[in-house]
Amino acid sequence: MVNDVELKVARAAKGFMPDDEGLALHEAGLDGGRIGPLLEIGSYCGKSGVYLGSAARAVGTVLFTIDHHRGSEENQAEWEHHDTEVVDPRTGRMDTLPFFRRTIEDAGLEGFVVGVLGDSPTVGRYWTTPLGSLFIDGGHAEQVATADYEIWAPHVMSGGVLAIHDVFERPEDGGQAPFHVWQRAVSDGFTTLTAVGSLRTLRR
Repeated sequence: MVNDVELKVARAAKGFMPDDEGLALHEAGLDGGRIGPLLEIGSYCGKSGVYLGSAARAVGTVLFTIDHHRGSEENQAEWEHHDTEVVDPRTGRMDTLPFFRRTIEDAGLEGFVVGVLGDSPTVGRYWTTPLGSLFIDGGHAEQVATADYEIWAPHVMSGGVLAIHDVFERPEDGGQAPFHVWQRAVSDGFTTLTAVGSLRTLRR
């Protein structure tokens, strides 16, 4: 269970995950974490990392969370989800890494969350560790989301859990790339577990 400190920190962190989805993600982390380590694509400022890191702590494993911390396409200037507070005034570029580190520290999860600084395809090219749980929440452009699935889903062990965020079946509710990834996962043999808000979880 997410403790009071972790929940307070998660709620205060910048991000795009409501409580019900965060708690469902935590449950997915508990489930998959009993099989092996957790991995998250897309850290942003650490909100989801708290829910997953709490799960890793509870079952005695670790969360690897991968991000270049320069923001996805939809986070850039003049896009809907742009936040000027995370822009480095020295360079004019987004830099969410300091916010992520502060969130994980404030939640007391530094011993259970390993932040990996880099882009998903580069890290994935050299990744060999089997995973108990995978959470895909990186860039939502079609090519980016598909690549994250193709690179990382093969590492999920039998019985492990795949979670996908921002799954909207209707185009008017949101972008379709995560929905297409969910469809791909089902066609590849993952079985649906839960649907909470825009979060979908599946088992290999």
